[in-house]
Amino acid sequence: MKKFNELVAESAKNVTEIFPWDLEERFLQNSSLLLLDIREPYEFAAMHIKGSINVPRGVLETACEYDYEETVAQLVEARDKEVIVACRSGNRSIFACEVMQKMGYTNVVSLKTGLRGWSDYEQPLFDKDGNEVDEDNAIDYFTSTIREDQMAPK
Repeated sequence: MKKFNELVAESAKNVTEIFPWDLEERFLQNSSLLLLDIREPYEFAAMHIKGSINVPRGVLETACEYDYEETVAQLVEARDKEVIVACRSGNRSIFACEVMQKMGYTNVVSLKTGLRGWSDYEQPLFDKDGNEVDEDNAIDYFTSTIREDQMAPK
């Protein structure tokens, strides 16, 4: 049996990753890049990078193709565009990039450290209403909290 971190590491071998400062530079170089946030809708509503689109990881495959209820035309038509995939910490985005490559996306990369790293790099995040999120609130939001019942037995 493989653990989550082992699965991420295995998939990461097949995926290109960039850091938040690389994304900042790419925004300047390519205004037509597609920033895909694959977190859940409630996460996206709380805070996201301005200009990103939200397609939850759970419907990604059908969102990437026509003829499904989840189809996102902008995403389907981006197979040869630069696509940056983001999640909370850079793990789910690894899996998303790997499957998108299998589906024919030619220039898809994962944001290493995710939105947590983007926030740590002191870049702005915005809520569902377009308001900039306070940096302290972002730090609190991205701080992991694991309940006792979620911890491995001793």
